[in-house]
Amino acid sequence: MKRDVRHVSVLLGPVLRVLAPRAGGVYVDCTLGLGGHASELLRRVGPGGLVIGIDFDPANIEIARARLESVGGGGRFELFHNNFAALPTVLAQAGVEQVDGVVADLGVASPQIDDPGRGFSYRRAGPLDMRMDPTRGKPASELINRMSERELASVLLELGDETDAREIARLVVERRAERPITTTEELMAIVCEARDFTIQRAAGAKLHPAARTFQALRILVNRELANLDRLLAVLPDCLKPGGVAAIISFHSGEDRRVKGAFLEGVRGGNYSEVSREPVVADEAEERANPRARSAKMRWGRRAG
Repeated sequence: MKRDVRHVSVLLGPVLRVLAPRAGGVYVDCTLGLGGHASELLRRVGPGGLVIGIDFDPANIEIARARLESVGGGGRFELFHNNFAALPTVLAQAGVEQVDGVVADLGVASPQIDDPGRGFSYRRAGPLDMRMDPTRGKPASELINRMSERELASVLLELGDETDAREIARLVVERRAERPITTTEELMAIVCEARDFTIQRAAGAKLHPAARTFQALRILVNRELANLDRLLAVLPDCLKPGGVAAIISFHSGEDRRVKGAFLEGVRGGNYSEVSREPVVADEAEERANPRARSAKMRWGRRAG
C-alpha cells in the first residue's frame, strides 16, 4: 500500500535528535501545518511541558488541533493564528519569555496544495490565489496582472531560479493584454508554451515546467523571505541558553539566509554552535516522502 505522505513530517527524526525535547520543556513549532512535528514534541514534554504552535493558515490550525488533542501524556499545547515573524508577540501572548527549542518547516503544506480553491497547484485548476492566509494580502492573480515584464522576470529568476524567466514574463504580459490571467490552468499553459512544452509532455516531466514559476509567485505573495529574515533576527532572543532552533528549507534562497544568519550568530556570540552542513533526508525517507528530497535542515544552539 502506498504511504499517505500528507501526514508525514519532513526530517522528523533529525529534528527530534537536534531539539532533544525533554520532559517539562517548552517548544515552538513555527509552521504548525498538520501538527506532525508538534505532536511528536508534545509526546515528549510530559505534564509539565508546553508546545506552542503557529500557523498563517487558520484551516491548518483546526486540523492540527484535532491531532494534538489525540496525543496522550498530559502535555499542554497552545495554538496561534499568526505569522512566525511575530514569534516574540506569540510568546508574550502565551506568557513565555524564552523556549527550549524552535522548529520551522518552511514552504507550503500538503492540504494547501491539494485544495484547488487555494490556487497553489499547477496540476489542479482553480483560482490563482496562493495566499497561505486567505484573510489577508493580495492573490497571485492581482500581482501577475499588475507587475511589469521586467519585475516579473526578476521575481521568477530570483525566487524561482527560473532560467526561462524572461520568455515566461514576456508571454505573460502579451497574454494578459488580451484578457487577465485569473486561474492556475491559464498560467500553467502560458508557462508551458513559453518553455516549449506541450501540456501532455509537461505532465510527465520529472520537474513540471511550471513548478518554479508557481514557487516564485507563492514566495512573493506570502512575503516568505522577508518573514524568514525577521524570524532569523528574533530567534536568538527567544531561545533559552542552550536552546536549539532547527529550520527546514526547500529553496536555495531560504537556505542561504538560514546558513548566513546562523554563521553570523556564531560570530556575534548569539550561537555557541551551528550545523556546518545541512542535514538532508536519507534514502528511506526520500522513498517514503518525495517532498523530503529537496529538504535541507540547519540548526543553531543558543550561547550561554
